[in-house]
Amino acid sequence: MAALEPVRRPYLEGNYAPVSDETVARGLTSRGAIPRDLAGVFVRNSPNPRFAPKARHHWFDGDGMLHAVHFEDGVATYRNRWIHTKAFLAEKEAGEALWNGITERPDFTNPRGPLKDTSNTDLVFHAGRLMTLWWLGGEAYVVSVPDLETRGTEDWGGKVKTISAHPKVDPVTKEMVFFDYKPFPPYLTHGVISATGELVHHTEIELPGPRLQHDMAITENYSILFDMSMMWDEKLLAEGRTKVGFFRDKPTRFGIIPRFGKGDSIRWFEASPCYMYHSVNAWEQGDEIVLLGCKIVNPLAGDVNNPKDVKAPSIGFLRLEPHYHRWTFNLKTGAVKEEELDDTLAEFPRMDNRALGRKSRFSYHPRIAPAETMFFDGVIKYDTDTGKQWTHRYPKGRFGGETVFAPREGSKSEDDGYLVTFVADEQTGDSELYILDAAHVDEEPVARVHIPTRVPTGYHSWWIPADDLAQQRPMDRHS
Repeated sequence: MAALEPVRRPYLEGNYAPVSDETVARGLTSRGAIPRDLAGVFVRNSPNPRFAPKARHHWFDGDGMLHAVHFEDGVATYRNRWIHTKAFLAEKEAGEALWNGITERPDFTNPRGPLKDTSNTDLVFHAGRLMTLWWLGGEAYVVSVPDLETRGTEDWGGKVKTISAHPKVDPVTKEMVFFDYKPFPPYLTHGVISATGELVHHTEIELPGPRLQHDMAITENYSILFDMSMMWDEKLLAEGRTKVGFFRDKPTRFGIIPRFGKGDSIRWFEASPCYMYHSVNAWEQGDEIVLLGCKIVNPLAGDVNNPKDVKAPSIGFLRLEPHYHRWTFNLKTGAVKEEELDDTLAEFPRMDNRALGRKSRFSYHPRIAPAETMFFDGVIKYDTDTGKQWTHRYPKGRFGGETVFAPREGSKSEDDGYLVTFVADEQTGDSELYILDAAHVDEEPVARVHIPTRVPTGYHSWWIPADDLAQQRPMDRHS
């Protein structure tokens, strides 16, 4: 009898492989001068499993680890540290993995809970605190910068225990608008945290059943919440199985609700079936609301209805074929207009957060390479006013990640600043931090900062300007 082939874990190979050391490196060298008007901290969240998984591994499973570069007066310092979640500390004490991954059946007999809150997905800086967040809705862990020490959890006076990744901070009011979702009622909640860090609004949104949420959007006066056509299979969920299905007969719904509206004030707009991981921006335009995001028409790997002639990467059961898209919702007539803006595969979009919720022009999207797993081989700058686009391509064999926009000191316009991202050589692991001129993305990097340790491919990032660093609110260290 032939030997069984070993199970491949592609998101533990190459530059997806975790690192085991925490590093501090000061006075980093660079090819090209580090701009002196770039002042603050670039920090990125990442999955980085401390212990080998028990069975199958999904990229979303790993313990949260932060990688950061602090810029001050043209000098850069690199740090990486694990986020000391309750789950991380429990496994550290046990010396082994204590949870199954998300592709395994949840263990409801686990006394610590069936799912592991890794806090490995997203970051948000609000009301003087940097918080790390989890895509399935978890506790908000507070981390100090630039030292990346886990200081505790934020629950807003015990009123909000968990929130999902991707809350939005209004750049004018400084309010943080958030959502949370669960596989049990209430399936979706929505709320607002004030500029000073107090819960000022919280409401439940009625849904027919559990949904697989991921992002939201805001305008000056509204929030946009999603009811996508890819969701948990309700029948299997009732049996304790978390299988995801894509239901082509169910329209995707976009719910528009006043920022401080009660749940029953939400208005649903139906559009063609799809899934969307990440939105770009939204704004009000007369009687209409415009939403920009990355639409996926065929989001489920292995679906027999998927096109056979398109090579798109997959992450477990997820298929990534995202295209830049615009939806326009007419609040008077209820009409929905859908437009594809580009047929290039690109995801993890970012923009100048100073324009969030208001009409914006530019956004920056990592370009997906034609491969089985997800590699970003460049970054595209889109101008939605003119339809123009510009692409920066990384050297052959090198791949980047999400590119955060960092305004230069004194910046006034949307692309007056820098794009910052980690870029690594897939074969050697050699890692750099690229600094691109956001106004001239297609030109050579302003600087390529050498990182003396390998930086694995990761998720979402945040730029914390130097002024915000000085306004951090203290919190006792997590015990």
